[in-house]
Amino acid sequence: MISLSSKIFQTLEFDKIQKQLQTFTKTEIAKMMIQQIEPSNNFEIVQEWQDETAESLEIIQKNYSIPVPSMINLESAIKRLELGASLNGQEIAAIGRLLTSTQQVGDFFSSQEEEDNFFPSLQKWVDQTVYLPDLVRTINQAVSEDGQILTSASQELAKIRRQQQQAEDQVRERLNDVLKNRANMLSDTIITIRNNRYVLPVKAEYRSSIGGTVHDQSSTGQTLYMEPQVVVNLNNRRNQLQVEERAEIDRILIELSGELMPYHHDIRQNERIMGQLDFIQARGNYARSINAVKPKLSEDRHVALWQARHPLIPQNQIVANDIIIGENYNALVITGPNTGGKTILLKTLGLLHLMGQSGLHIPAEEGSQIGLFDQVFADIGDEQSIEQNLSTFSSHMTNIVKIIDHATHESLLLFDELGSGTDPQEGAALAMAILDYIQKIHATVMATTHYPELKVYAHETPKTINASMEFDSESLSPTYRLLIGIPGRSNALDISKRLGLRADILQSAKEGVSTDSQSMNDLVANLERERRESELKNDQAHQALDEAEKFLNDLKTEYQRFMDRKDRLNQQAVEEANEKVKEAEDKANKIIQEIRELQLEQGQNTTIKEHVLIDKQKQMGDLRQPEHLRKNKVLKKAKQKNTFKVGDDVEVLTYGQRGTIIEESGKDSFVVQMGILKMAIPAKELAPLKKVEPKQNVNVQRRAGSKVSTQLDLRGQRYEEAMSNLSTYLDQALLSHHPMVTIIHGIGTGAIREGVQKALKKHPQVDRFNYSPPNAGGHGSTQVHFK
Repeated sequence: MISLSSKIFQTLEFDKIQKQLQTFTKTEIAKMMIQQIEPSNNFEIVQEWQDETAESLEIIQKNYSIPVPSMINLESAIKRLELGASLNGQEIAAIGRLLTSTQQVGDFFSSQEEEDNFFPSLQKWVDQTVYLPDLVRTINQAVSEDGQILTSASQELAKIRRQQQQAEDQVRERLNDVLKNRANMLSDTIITIRNNRYVLPVKAEYRSSIGGTVHDQSSTGQTLYMEPQVVVNLNNRRNQLQVEERAEIDRILIELSGELMPYHHDIRQNERIMGQLDFIQARGNYARSINAVKPKLSEDRHVALWQARHPLIPQNQIVANDIIIGENYNALVITGPNTGGKTILLKTLGLLHLMGQSGLHIPAEEGSQIGLFDQVFADIGDEQSIEQNLSTFSSHMTNIVKIIDHATHESLLLFDELGSGTDPQEGAALAMAILDYIQKIHATVMATTHYPELKVYAHETPKTINASMEFDSESLSPTYRLLIGIPGRSNALDISKRLGLRADILQSAKEGVSTDSQSMNDLVANLERERRESELKNDQAHQALDEAEKFLNDLKTEYQRFMDRKDRLNQQAVEEANEKVKEAEDKANKIIQEIRELQLEQGQNTTIKEHVLIDKQKQMGDLRQPEHLRKNKVLKKAKQKNTFKVGDDVEVLTYGQRGTIIEESGKDSFVVQMGILKMAIPAKELAPLKKVEPKQNVNVQRRAGSKVSTQLDLRGQRYEEAMSNLSTYLDQALLSHHPMVTIIHGIGTGAIREGVQKALKKHPQVDRFNYSPPNAGGHGSTQVHFK
């Protein structure tokens, strides 16, 4: 840690940064930590602080938040626990919140790890917390969030509060009787409380009629607040129960405090860590609020701040500047007009180092680097002391003397108007002598001045460079931009000319300016003009380069996205094709196996029945994947040419069976004879076949012998599965010449039952259907009669 006086915090306005930072905290201990901030020049410590802030900012940018609760400072309560004293309900509730939040914080970081979000710098603090779940349960059972003792804290307290409620109910019941029976004697029909006793507002003239004790009266004396005699004993009972309640609460608080006492070290540890996490999260929130970044650190004190901004000035009102010092030069001498922004620049450099070395992110662009200085000294502004009767020069010099006495080669020195307030010749000489001494001790210094002699000094002195604040001679106003390497020039004559000063006066003034000074001003003016032209061309080149890079990146992104999608679709297509092939092979093998088993069951010389073959052929046909013929105009036209007539041989696509059209049943619908089965089939489900003459030796036995059951049980099946099985079963039942079958669908929600009846209504071969008799299933099954 480095030791800084509070004066430097005020001079560079770091105290205002502390106040802004405190607005993001939730705990009193975090506010105290911010108030006691001490910057460090230790690389490991500052790097650790910066890592903590960066991880906190990352959490915030992911729209998360470390669950640190709002907490008072528990130090006094913990000290009382150390001394064996009891705590009040609010303090115990605060400790309960602390312990609960400790568990929640641990759970939060565990959940982040599960999502592959790791925060090692923050986890280091979380790992030091102590979980006390049993203590949390004890507190939560006895104390509410606001510190009130809960009825569940003890059986005795629950008993007392039940008796209190009973007593109050009895008091109100008695008083309500008085309200009903003697309402004319009351000023108002309400029950109120005086001196912790229930009373009624009685008109003064009825005092003796009501009877009882007067506890208060109205300002006019016309209303007396009386406790009727009928409730005196009950009120006394209430008061006694309240005394007992307070005693029991005191006993509970003593008992709870006793349970907390052995853990006072753990409680203090958890409070410190919660405060530390709150402090770190405040740094992250503050960084987001000012659009700050994590700086690089330089132990060699090489400073490179890109587009640095003063954090206390709104971003839309501040001009950002690049500030570079420490590597090629360690002294920066800035010249330029007043109100040009020199003082703000000095404060920005000093303030950003105080922030960065305290673990705060800095308002600058990515890649900015700060040096690690052992001290930051500043002599800025008019610090004339009226009490000490010192002049401006004396005040500044007193401060400079202290700075020189304490400065080292690792210090950062900031001087505003070095050597001002005295004779210009002596002041310039003194300023150069001070800068010479600072160069000898190899400290880093930034100084502003009006003296033209210092321009020459900065130009001729090693490790020293000129700089200036840009001034727009066209608008006669400063631009607040820092120009490193270009000394400032006087703009008095140019401004006077634009403002209309007489030409002869201007000419006389120019003659009074030395040739060297005039040449210097002309040289600086040319340098500024060339710099502006160079910057314009550079900006245009950068803009064109950025656009080209963006276009190239977009192309790369789109190309990669196309290739990824192509690979993904190819892989998906291969997987789907393999799945379908495997599924078809399994089903085909299963059907073949079933046919073989049928042959074994019926014997080698027994033929397989036609309806069984039709069923197996249909199952084989179902293995065929449908072809999507969208936008295939040739096939559509070919399909439109298909016209069917009675006698045509056709393939019934739905069943994969051959058949013959025997009659036209309607528009685009025909009755097809398939073996012994006749069915009305839509034309779109038919395909033409060439006429085939029947063979003489057909090894198919056309007889009814059936192995198809007269019952189909659909219970426990999904709706789609049940409807598919129903359709197949009806066809098989027809082929088996069953005149009547029973469909068992159960009662349930009624969805299967309704689906069965809807399918039966549409089936062309169903004559009628009805629920089974009560002794045969009732509404749980349907009997179907075929035509």
